[in-house]
Amino acid sequence: MQIRALMYFDELVRTSSMRQAAENLNVAPTAISRQIENLEYHFGAPLVERSARGVKLTAAGELLAARAGRTLRELDHVGQLIDDLKGMQRGRVSIYANGATVANLLAPALAEFSLKYSKLRFEVTITSARQAIEAVSGAEADIAVTLFAPPISGTKVRLRSQIAYDLIVAPTHPAASLKQVHLKDIADYALALPDQAFGFRQAFDALFEKAGLSFEPVFVTSSLEMLKELVLSGAAVTLLPALTVRREIEAGQLFAVPLAPRSVIRTHVDLCVAPDRQLSFAATKLLDFIERFMRERAAAAKE
Repeated sequence: MQIRALMYFDELVRTSSMRQAAENLNVAPTAISRQIENLEYHFGAPLVERSARGVKLTAAGELLAARAGRTLRELDHVGQLIDDLKGMQRGRVSIYANGATVANLLAPALAEFSLKYSKLRFEVTITSARQAIEAVSGAEADIAVTLFAPPISGTKVRLRSQIAYDLIVAPTHPAASLKQVHLKDIADYALALPDQAFGFRQAFDALFEKAGLSFEPVFVTSSLEMLKELVLSGAAVTLLPALTVRREIEAGQLFAVPLAPRSVIRTHVDLCVAPDRQLSFAATKLLDFIERFMRERAAAAKE
């Protein structure tokens, strides 16, 4: 069985069309068909059903499709490791991250790192925390940087940096002048909060329940950008780690008011890799750099 046959099959699975797969790979449709037939001969079972509406995977095809993509990614990864052995020290790194970690953590870290290693290339995918973790587990990503990540097996947390939440308000909001704020005060404000899929929201709800308090947020959203815009407009206040809005705070557009000691809510930023996967030179160097960068940021926040 040839790698080319797997590549053609993987593209066919992705497009569900012989014609489209052929165009994407810049080959004739007959070449795709021939390689699929080779795979069917090798496995002794039909992999696709052809019709005027396209192709549909058989049960055997579904089984192969579930593994072919990962196999090809792992072979590409081995190629990078072999390049490293030859001293080429260049390659690509795939990073998955959720949006809350990007502007004030991942982006500046990547910018600084790329100046030191100009031959390296980076593919950054912004997604949910869960999808970022699953991408590492499924060999789609080398590294995941997540905030609010749920616990998922199949990954190793290289570094967990704990961070506290602040009340984020516009400069004109009455709370902007406070040195700290209590839960009972927060309940009286127009709140914009993440939805209950977020670990922070679950911790926030539990803290209010324990204190015997109730609240009803005016806005509920899964978008960090939406939360920021609502606060910037003065329509609401929110609770976020200050690092996620550092740029706006430094520009004087937002204020971060610490929560009183008994009201403190904490979460963590995770730097994750697959436990059983050897990283390339490029990914290893970047992982070490991001870890050091996160430790320095955490130390600066405590000063």
